[in-house]
Amino acid sequence: MHYNNNKQIKLIFLGPPGAGKGTQTEIISEKYSIPAISTGAILRSAIKNQTELGKTAAKYVEAGELVPDDIIIGIMKERLAEDDCKNGYILDGFPRTTAQAIALDESGAEISLVINLAVDDDVIIRRMSGRRVCCTCGATYHIEYNPTEDNKTCPRCGGPLACRKDDEPSVVESRLKVYHEQTEPLIKYYEEKGILRTVIGQEKLEDTTALTLNVIENYLKG
Repeated sequence: MHYNNNKQIKLIFLGPPGAGKGTQTEIISEKYSIPAISTGAILRSAIKNQTELGKTAAKYVEAGELVPDDIIIGIMKERLAEDDCKNGYILDGFPRTTAQAIALDESGAEISLVINLAVDDDVIIRRMSGRRVCCTCGATYHIEYNPTEDNKTCPRCGGPLACRKDDEPSVVESRLKVYHEQTEPLIKYYEEKGILRTVIGQEKLEDTTALTLNVIENYLKG
C-alpha cells in the first residue's frame, strides 16, 4: 500500500532496547512501501563480512556499547543517498545521540516524524532476559510470552535453548544505562522541533501497532 498524497514519511523510531522498534519498523515499512534502514543490520553485515568497519564496530557491539559517531554517520549518509530512499524511509537505531541527530540534520535529511516508543525499564528487562534461542536451529522463544514445555529444549528440533549474551539481565541493564545517558536526550531534541510523538508500548504487539499507525495517519492527514 502506497500513501496517497505528496507527503514523504521520513521517520525515526526512538525508544529503549527491547521496546519493539524493529518490529514496528517492519510493519510500517511494508504498509507504506518505504525502506527500513537499521544500523543494527548494517553493522551485523559488516561484522559478519569482517570489513574494516565491522572489525572496529565488533568490539563495541560485543561490550554492549555504542559504536562511535563517525563510523555510524558515515554509513548512514551513504545509505540515505541511495535511490530507494527518495520517497521516504524509516530509521531504526539511528540517531542514538544528539551529536548524530545534528549531523543527520546537517546532511540534508529532513525528518518528518519521530515516534518515541515508551516502555518502562523493568518491562524491558523482563522481556529481553526471558528470550531463549535454540542453539541448533536458531528458533526463538520466550519463557513468558512464547514458552516451550520446559523452556530448556526446542520443540522443533530438540536442541538446547540458551539466553543470548546480549539478553542477559546485566547486559540489558548496561544497555539501558547507555540509552538513558546518551539516547534519551533525543526526546527533548525532537520535541523542541515539534515532530516528536510518543506511543506507550503495550503488552500486545497489535495494540502498539494500532497506536503507531494512528500517529502516522494523523501526520499524513495534517
